[in-house]
Amino acid sequence: MATVELRFSAQPEHVRTARLVAAAVARRAGVDEAVLDEVRLAVGEACSRAVGLHRSHGITAPVSVALTEEEKAFSIEVGDSVPDPGADPAESGAPDASGSCPARPGSEADGEGEDEMGLAVISGLVDDVEVRSGAGGGVIRMSWPTADAAVRS
Repeated sequence: MATVELRFSAQPEHVRTARLVAAAVARRAGVDEAVLDEVRLAVGEACSRAVGLHRSHGITAPVSVALTEEEKAFSIEVGDSVPDPGADPAESGAPDASGSCPARPGSEADGEGEDEMGLAVISGLVDDVEVRSGAGGGVIRMSWPTADAAVRS
């Protein structure tokens, strides 16, 4: 299992770089060419969301992106360092029964209505998406099948 990790300061201009790297790694991992635009858009939305959360909460920690080539899938995790205000510090961000975490409490008051729109866009682009948040921050995990997985099916 090969992994590429990126960490970048929460500046909007770095989102483009993350998109380009994600598309290149996805292509190398065997993600179908027809899906690469969806990968780029989804990573752009997830990274923009993380940058926005960091900036609105005054967090200087970098945004993290992990791109992982697995046997039958390619996955991307975009992480932010904004703690969920309702999270137990002992928790690492377990999803709810639906497999995702609800919007962070106070998101409307914090002006993060755009956060919900970004998550809706990501959900429309990616069939396999999971959103978690906890005391250590949030993670959006997205995955796509690789060409090898499609051939085996």
